Amino acid sequence: MKKKICVYAISKNEIKFVERFYNSVKEADYVCVLDTGSTDGTYERFKELGVIIEQKKYDFFRFDVARNDSMALIPKDAEICVCVDIDEYFNPGWTKILRQNWSEGVGRARYRYTWNFYPDGSEGVVFMADKIHKNGAYKWVYPVHEVLAPTTNENLKFIDLPAMQLNHKADETKSRKSYLPLLELSVSENPNDDRNVHYLGREYMFDKQYDKAIETLTRHLKMPTSRWDIERCASLRYIAECYKQKGEKQKQENSIMRAILECNYVREPYFELGVFYYENGQFLNSAFAFNEMLKVQDRYLNYMSSPLCWNSLPYDYLSLAYYEIGEYKKAISTIETAIKLNPTDPRLKQNLQIFKNKLNEK
Repeated sequence: MKKKICVYAISKNEIKFVERFYNSVKEADYVCVLDTGSTDGTYERFKELGVIIEQKKYDFFRFDVARNDSMALIPKDAEICVCVDIDEYFNPGWTKILRQNWSEGVGRARYRYTWNFYPDGSEGVVFMADKIHKNGAYKWVYPVHEVLAPTTNENLKFIDLPAMQLNHKADETKSRKSYLPLLELSVSENPNDDRNVHYLGREYMFDKQYDKAIETLTRHLKMPTSRWDIERCASLRYIAECYKQKGEKQKQENSIMRAILECNYVREPYFELGVFYYENGQFLNSAFAFNEMLKVQDRYLNYMSSPLCWNSLPYDYLSLAYYEIGEYKKAISTIETAIKLNPTDPRLKQNLQIFKNKLNEK
């Protein structure tokens, strides 16, 4: 018997995304939306499209409560539940992939998620998201950056579906001002949750509260449950960024070095070290750092993976560092690689000619 799939979502003033969202999820057997107070026609348009929809307004909004309330709309005969935001959309054929791979004992599924796109249409941050779950076996927890937590003692397993693609193209005009107080609430409710402390420190950095960010991220690193080396590396990288904004270069460099020691198999800290040295005129050190970065060949799909480490930019920086130390042949071969990755950038082609002219002068 065909496994029934239900997409569920929360919405508020998302009219510009309704059609795109609906056209991508209507492959599912059910689509459920909990509207939290739209005034732009979102609620009415979803009703016209025939989705299962209710409206509920909150005196104090938190994502876990709203998502759990939206789960109450899911029909009982839906076996697989897929949580999607209205500004997201699937590539066609996703339900076939999901049904073919879902079997007895599966509780969760991970799928490929592109969080943002560049103006030229190329992908930005890409990672494996995991908001697909068995009906009745999970609930949402945490006021923001909410996650699924099991509600049963079943020994359910994850499956990975890299062929299943979800895309995110957000409304950049929407404010994230609610995130910081919700994260502060989340940490006050769960002070020993290292994940939330990490997120709170990062949010302080986004909010330019650099001292609070350093204090909070340092706390994250000291927590006994803080064991994921990639996340610990990210905390140190964010600390380095805070020191950069405070003008404390030595502490910035030390934090990046510590990030490399914490996790030497990802590109991000090497990239940031290369940029640090380049911006501070230490071109030999910059070339060394970028060469070390390029030795890392495996890209780990997580939300902390920076696309900048995998496009033309590292080769661009490295070519400039080579030029500054007089390694013109290496500068030429490196900028040629950058051009292959970014053939429409006229500056790269201009630099190539400058490098060739300099080599001919020797």
